[in-house]
Formats: sequence, structure tokens, C-alpha cells
Amino acid sequence: MENYYRLLGINETSSPYEIKKAFRERAKQLHPDIAGNAATGEMRRLLTAYEVLSNPDRRHEYDRAFSRIFKKGDFDYRTFLQEHDDPASQAKLMIFDLMHLEEERALEIWRRQGGLGFPLQKYLDQEDWMDCTFLLAEELEKRQCYYEAFMLLVDIVREERRRPYFRHFIIEVEAVLKELVRLRLKSSLDEKTYILCMENLLDLGFSSRDEARWLRSMAESLVKLGELKSAQGVFREALRRDPRLPNTARLRRKLQV
Repeated sequence: MENYYRLLGINETSSPYEIKKAFRERAKQLHPDIAGNAATGEMRRLLTAYEVLSNPDRRHEYDRAFSRIFKKGDFDYRTFLQEHDDPASQAKLMIFDLMHLEEERALEIWRRQGGLGFPLQKYLDQEDWMDCTFLLAEELEKRQCYYEAFMLLVDIVREERRRPYFRHFIIEVEAVLKELVRLRLKSSLDEKTYILCMENLLDLGFSSRDEARWLRSMAESLVKLGELKSAQGVFREALRRDPRLPNTARLRRKLQV
């Protein structure tokens, strides 16, 4: 559990006005024009802290948990969780480590619990699950585990469509996902796995322009697999969604479309 008061530079008795003022001052320091893109993760943490502490009900619940974890003298929350091998405790330990910059420990727990097969949603509430999953995806991408990062980001976008939590921040999540697909995903996967990934994207409700490009890429993979008839159908669908789709000349010749 992260200390939101310390993150904002305030204390537990701060008024709503002081919370808002502290958030604005810190947010200015983390603006991309000043701190660069490297501050994106810190800004997300700052937003989470502000959203919790500026909501009276959420602040009350946070303060109760904060008091249990940070004000019990010798009580070590991480040690407490480590001593419990059940999946729920391990899920909480994972997010605790991620929030305290112990990314390697968190990834080790995640892999030990089954990686993509570990049902984090079952053991964390939506907010913790969304935060934890995005942090995991970031760390996996840094380690060139592109497929796993992709699948986690897809899960986040799908959940956001179902029940919004990130709201304005989902634009950043989608940008990370699209950049991963554009620059890294295809070269790291076999053609069949890549096609399955594109099918996942097409199920999320992105723009017709984005979907047309992913369909074009799917068609290219199908051509490599020798599945020309399927490639023709997928390519026609790409052109239907974006008649001005660029970089199609070679594919048109191959598929006679």
C-alpha cells in the first residue's frame, strides 16, 4: 500500500483545499513539457493518490487501511503477506511490491503464480487490479516480454470499456498498447500468435482507421502462412473500414484485390 500523503507532500490532517493545492503543484512538476515522458508512471501514481484523498468516502477507507499498515510500530505488512501462501495474499504482495518499486519481486511472484493464468481480478478489487496490471505490463515491456505485456494491456482496455476506472488516463494506456503493436509485437511472435493478438484488438472497439491497419497486418501474416483466401477476405475488410488505407500496393498485387 503506497503512502498517498507522502506522495502528495501533505499529512493526514490536510484539508480538501490543501490536498487539491498539493496535487496541482506536484502535477505541474510532472508535466511532460517539464519532466518528459519518463514521468508518466509517477503522474499516474499522483492521480491515483489525488482521486482517493479528494473523495471523502474513499479517503476514509484509505485512512483505515493506512492506519493498520503504517502505524503499528513493528508490524511489517510485507512480511505478513509473505508468510501467507494463498493466492489472495500473493496478489496483495505483488501490488505492494510494485507500489514500492520492487518490480523484480513482483514479477517473480506473478510468474510463480502462473503469469497470464493468475486470475488477479479474483483477489483484488477493480482499482487495485487495474493499477497492478498496468504496472506489470510496463515492467514486462521493459524486459521485452511483449506478448505478455500486450495481453495485460488488452485486459485493461476491455475492463475499462466494461466499467470505467482509468477514465482520462485510458488514453495513455491505449497509446502504450498501440505503440507496442506498431513497433514491437509482430517481430517477436510467430504469425499465428500474431493473428490471434490482432483478433483480440479488433474486439475492443478502436477507430475504423486503427482497425483497418491491424486488418492489413493480419492479411500480410495470412499471406506468409499461405492462406490466401482468408487473406483476401481480411484485406477487403480493411479497405472497407478505411478506403484510403496506405501501403497496400504490394498486398493488392498478391491478392489481386
